Amino acid sequence: MSDVPVFGVVILVVAVAVLAAILSNHVSERVRVPAPVLFLLAAAAASEVVPRLGTLSVITDERVVTVALIFILFDGGVQIGWREFRASAGAILWLGVMGTAVTAGAVALVAHALFGFDWHLALLLGAALAPTDPAMVFSVLGGREITGRAGTILKGESGANDPVGIALMAVLLEAGGSGFSSVAHGMATFALQMVVGCAVGVIGGLLLVQFVRHVPLPNESLYPVRALAGAAFIYGVADVLSGSGFLAVLLAGVLLGDARAPYKHDIERFASGLSSLAEIVAFTILGLTIDLHDVFSGTVLWVGLGITALLVLIIRPLLVGVMMLRMNLERGEKAFILGAGLKGAVPILLGLFALGEGGPGTHRLYLVVFVVVLTSALLQGSLVPAMANWFKVSMNVVALEPWSLGLRFRAEPTGLQFHVVAAGSAADGVEIRHLAVGDETWVSLVRRNGELVEIHGGTELRGGDEVLIIGGTDVNGLFGPSSKAGDHPAP
Repeated sequence: MSDVPVFGVVILVVAVAVLAAILSNHVSERVRVPAPVLFLLAAAAASEVVPRLGTLSVITDERVVTVALIFILFDGGVQIGWREFRASAGAILWLGVMGTAVTAGAVALVAHALFGFDWHLALLLGAALAPTDPAMVFSVLGGREITGRAGTILKGESGANDPVGIALMAVLLEAGGSGFSSVAHGMATFALQMVVGCAVGVIGGLLLVQFVRHVPLPNESLYPVRALAGAAFIYGVADVLSGSGFLAVLLAGVLLGDARAPYKHDIERFASGLSSLAEIVAFTILGLTIDLHDVFSGTVLWVGLGITALLVLIIRPLLVGVMMLRMNLERGEKAFILGAGLKGAVPILLGLFALGEGGPGTHRLYLVVFVVVLTSALLQGSLVPAMANWFKVSMNVVALEPWSLGLRFRAEPTGLQFHVVAAGSAADGVEIRHLAVGDETWVSLVRRNGELVEIHGGTELRGGDEVLIIGGTDVNGLFGPSSKAGDHPAP
């Protein structure tokens, strides 16, 4: 029992750190710097003051951040949902796979030709910096809503290119010890990870949806826990089968996102809260691995700034921009996606993978990755709202709604439907009495901009209205492609 007071101090310090991280969101809003950047810098500064904080092994850091990313990616998939993902699946996969490969190759070429990295280290650096980061993107967009496909593609790309970047890093690390004679084997491994990860994610996601829907639990608080445990299980299965666990988790979240299930809102809220905590843990752990003295010594800082400038201003706009030419998006939406491709926890995690393998130059590589991530997050992350304005992409701040009104049912309410009126849909601008819903179906509640709307025959629906309908008639097509039914709180 002699260590109880000491352990109490540890708990106190950790609690204060988490509370400070949560409250830092207010600071983030005032200084217009993404909150994850504050976690990263604060942790790096703390490790300078108290060196013992940075004594965790590389493998421990990797594992902690990996667990955090499981929940971040799962929550990201749930936020996107199947309907939105399906509408932009081609663009997401094209940018997630080919965009990552092209960016990695271009960064490697620049690192070798301009900054003197040997080819092996240059390729590792390219693989580490190619993915955009879901934790950073979801954090920046967390309190904002982007209309159209731009937001879906941006979030989907950031989730899809992580498994690609991680698999590419694994291929390069495996090939590095044999003079690249095993590249063919490495590419086969890459393909296997993608295929197995996709298969496990789809099958596991469908099974998770059925499990959540049809297997009752004795306590309502266990439903969110089960869903998150299911996500971790899916990751483990994919990893054991030599697949991409991150891809599997993302796809499972996408399939669960629009599923109609008991306690669905509780599941979403719990997943979002755990994702926020995971984000804090990931960036704090990564910050503790950095020695700021090494960052500011030698040429590391200038190399990192140079690669950031080339990556943000030339490589992504030109190469990925060419890949987006034939996408059915407005020019401003394309420019916004290209400018808002933020770097974050995943590139640093990939740098940790390279650092864990050891070898000459890997420590310098890791520091360069940190500088690129920090610079990208500070500049691009801070400018996301401004870029939305420059490129005329509609971005709305989603106000918090702490008060809710809802009903619970013992059985699935098959006659209860929740829909969102899409702009330009058949219901947009139509009075309720003129809606083609039939005599046995009626509108029960309407919420507009977080406020209840008085219901009568002359009430005119508008794009963005959330509508609760009672009746057995399927009226999904009436409200447009963004309409969705599910377990949401009553408006």
